[in-house]
Amino acid sequence: MKRDFITVGAARTPSWNHVAGFRFDLLGGAQRGNSAIPIDRRRFLELGAGLIALAAGRSALGAGSGLRYGPSQPFSYESLHDLARTRAAEAYAPPPRPSPVVQSIDFDAIQKIKFRPDSALFKDDPLPVRFFHVDKFNGEPVAIHAVANGEARPVLYEKSDFIYGNPALAAQLPDNLGFSGFRVMNGRDSDIDWLAFQGASYFRSCGPRGQYGTSARGVAINTAMPQPEEFPRFSQFWLGEPREKLDSVTIYALLEGASVTGAYRFEAARGKTIVMTVHAELFARTDVARLGMAPLTSMFWYGENNRSSGIDWRPEVHDCDGLAMWTGKGERIWRPLINPPSVLTNSFSDVDPKGFGLLQRDHTFDDYEDDGAFYDKRPSVWVEPLGNWGEGAVQLVEIPTDDEIHDNIVAYWTPKAPVKAGDRFALDYRLYWQDDEPHPTNLARVVATRVGRGGVPGQPVPKGRFKFVIDFRGGPLAAMAPRYDVKPVVTLSRGEVHTPYVVKVVGTDRWRGFFDVALEGKQPVDMRCYLRLGEETLSETWLYQFYP
Repeated sequence: MKRDFITVGAARTPSWNHVAGFRFDLLGGAQRGNSAIPIDRRRFLELGAGLIALAAGRSALGAGSGLRYGPSQPFSYESLHDLARTRAAEAYAPPPRPSPVVQSIDFDAIQKIKFRPDSALFKDDPLPVRFFHVDKFNGEPVAIHAVANGEARPVLYEKSDFIYGNPALAAQLPDNLGFSGFRVMNGRDSDIDWLAFQGASYFRSCGPRGQYGTSARGVAINTAMPQPEEFPRFSQFWLGEPREKLDSVTIYALLEGASVTGAYRFEAARGKTIVMTVHAELFARTDVARLGMAPLTSMFWYGENNRSSGIDWRPEVHDCDGLAMWTGKGERIWRPLINPPSVLTNSFSDVDPKGFGLLQRDHTFDDYEDDGAFYDKRPSVWVEPLGNWGEGAVQLVEIPTDDEIHDNIVAYWTPKAPVKAGDRFALDYRLYWQDDEPHPTNLARVVATRVGRGGVPGQPVPKGRFKFVIDFRGGPLAAMAPRYDVKPVVTLSRGEVHTPYVVKVVGTDRWRGFFDVALEGKQPVDMRCYLRLGEETLSETWLYQFYP
């Protein structure tokens, strides 16, 4: 059986410096310090691993379920906003350490703990909500409230709401453990979830193909900086408010961290694609060296462009294969991901971006030959700003990895202005969990990037010569007959370009750009390429960073 993995929190490995997430695998045990802790995603999903959203139901507080509730209090987004602002003016109080017995709830123990379906919140509605138990990887409980008619009642933890495969463990657990997160189910009788929140400020959706991949977060603090990365957490959730549209859910969350607090509202709609509308207000407790907004976290080990670095038998292994950007000026950019020799951060400056995302463009089984991890079904995640975000940059962090168990890719928006204590930020955006960008371009798009030795086959290879081959598809190229006046426009940060040309691949709808690059030394080179016919731009812009 092929193994697949899930991000459930945040960790760092010494060789990576600052990693914005960790995964579990089944191949090794928990490691000390900041190392990744292994788990199998497919088995973890059986437990409800993933991320979750709230379910909108017909019955206001899940009447008739096995859940118990505390006293009700008035609730509104305004009250959540005021709470986040008040907390920001107070000293940060880290969550209490989990009970020692929680440390014994390892991967094997997690598999034996199930939340009872008949205790689900909104259990009689199309999108019931189930809760995650605390464990050694998610030991800090979160407060969860059910909301109806402007009133919120805390959902009380009861051991009886869980089925424990190990009665001895259940007997040792205290009665006030709490929940580590929640997940929204596909239906009343389904054991599969489509949206989940668990671990720090992580959440995710499985997308239209039902396969988890890239994660989102509430915020990223000091990612890939000299100082340790900070992981604020959603400490409280408010779920509910019945809605007429039964395939949509609403979630409110309080974010708390040493540097920031925040008030969040998520509205998630499930259809042919999954769309989440996010409103966030952040309050800075302290100065923040690097604030990452609308962050995405994913995994890239190898693809067509760096196949030689993959020691596995599969052709490709990745949750996503590129960063796509739609700039404020309208340029479409595709930056294939790489597995760099050291931690790499690239900034793409912009003003009022139209969108960016970590995309999975390879969606056929033959791309991966993996019937266990199903990388061909992983969703792309696109961030669409609502309103003007001003000056800043999309930052891409790539961290070296030698396995698929590590989340090593992070992308987010960071404002140009420095973040000072007392600052407030309001941000609105949509997240699209689907196969591709939600707003297609009329230009040809990059569908493959390959790198090899330069020169001409059968002849001596010139020293320091590398060949780059880029496949394009769609847009004005779709109906174009073969011709030889389509040109690749190539620019380099250093080195020389040799023999650039473009051909239509025989028997396909692809067009292929070729060029050699002559380089001296081992310093990286930044590349840029697009296709042109006369003065007409035919394709999106391909960006690449190459290490000779």
